[in-house]
Amino acid sequence: MAAKIIANLIIMGSGIVGRAVLQAYRKALENANRNGVAHEAINNIRRAGKTMTEQEARQILGISENSTWEEIMQKYDTLFENNAKNGSFYLQSKVHRAKECLEAVYQNKNQGTS
Repeated sequence: MAAKIIANLIIMGSGIVGRAVLQAYRKALENANRNGVAHEAINNIRRAGKTMTEQEARQILGISENSTWEEIMQKYDTLFENNAKNGSFYLQSKVHRAKECLEAVYQNKNQGTS
């Protein structure tokens, strides 16, 4: 008999707690939408998915704004090979993305001067 009462109390208590959690979650979503926090989080996610900037690419390759394309390729080859042998795939992909970014920049510069 006592076990039955305890079981009923546990079931009723878990139902009450479940409803309270659901209500708190809904209120948190409502507040986030009202304050713009949800939109800011979505914008941050979108920004993270974009390509790297020219400045970031130059920092990764360790070159200045005055570097020639040949200097960039020499630095790229060195860093790419070093990471292929005993580095990480993540760093190697960052080096490759940096070269791709600068390649687009230099192609646009060359088309502008032609």
